[in-house]
Amino acid sequence: MLKKVINITVVVVIVFLLLTGCNKIEEVNNEIPVVNKVYNKAEETNNIIDKKDSKDDNNSEDPFEKIDLSKKPNEAGQIMILMYHNIGNEESEWVRTVENFKKDLKVLYEKGYRPISLKDFVNNNIDVEAGYTPIVITFDDGNKNNFNIIVKDGKKIIDPNCAVSIYEEFHKQHPDFPLKATFFIFGKNPFRQKEFVEYKLKYLIEKGLDIGNHTIAHNNLTKLDSSSIQKVIGENIEFLSSILKDYEVNMLALPYGSRPKNKENEIYLRKGEYNGINYNNIAILNVGWKPSYSPIDKRFNPYSIPRVRASEINVDNVGLYDWLEYFDKYPQKRFISDGNPDVVTVPKKFEDIVDKNKLNGKLLYIYEEKE
Repeated sequence: MLKKVINITVVVVIVFLLLTGCNKIEEVNNEIPVVNKVYNKAEETNNIIDKKDSKDDNNSEDPFEKIDLSKKPNEAGQIMILMYHNIGNEESEWVRTVENFKKDLKVLYEKGYRPISLKDFVNNNIDVEAGYTPIVITFDDGNKNNFNIIVKDGKKIIDPNCAVSIYEEFHKQHPDFPLKATFFIFGKNPFRQKEFVEYKLKYLIEKGLDIGNHTIAHNNLTKLDSSSIQKVIGENIEFLSSILKDYEVNMLALPYGSRPKNKENEIYLRKGEYNGINYNNIAILNVGWKPSYSPIDKRFNPYSIPRVRASEINVDNVGLYDWLEYFDKYPQKRFISDGNPDVVTVPKKFEDIVDKNKLNGKLLYIYEEKE
């Protein structure tokens, strides 16, 4: 067990009390590594507990020393899951123009947001540069304008005005803006070019992008019974798995944001079986209106994740730019990375909302901000 006490002049009695306190923390936290650091103008006290290694190792590097607290990390803050649909020539409620999509990426980049995958978000595997905020980008429906192929002189060219090309080009110009997104698709002709379905699906996976489930026919799930719910979810997975044999489709975006009216059937959104195909979704996404809680927040529910509409028309003051303005005004509310994917750093005032069972094996670092 690693125990570090900064004040080398501390008397034996205080050392004994600290050790006793460590033992109490061990019991409460159920084998979860916890760090408590208090910072104020008068003193600095460290109390580090690591239950994964009970041996005394004075030569091991302190994983917290390199965390820059001046960046005010808060990994219990909120994260936006952006919801796009179409990229087109004319802006409308569900269409983002090419220029506006480019603008979105530029604004997000300049304001310190960095994409992560939805899977990493749900599993609390967040690896973002210190001081920056993760975002998750999603596209619904799998329309042609998301991923369009043009054949020129017998060669396949990705339409420079489709979402995939625009995003890839931005990533090339800004390598520190990762190419991460999930495309929630439905039916047996995703992206609406049947001759290129296999090419497109495999291309996305090879690029590190993800495919999600949007049911087989964009089905409204409100009135469906248990067997019908499993059919519309499982049939889409059956088709996708026939092409992506080594890829697990385990994330669902609800068409129309619809859920079964019979609450007993909600379990089949998460897991079920159809035609020998078993599914077990790790994330279920709603139609959005607000950012998501951090995956370590006690209130976070991976089976009911809200999204933010990436639009500026009919967004009822809860669209992307409304929330960007909100986080500009209240930066303490947004997730700020500590830069260490193995440590979860949280200001003490947010400690009560942390669910230590969601840390996924990471160290928890609680600190009190300087005044």
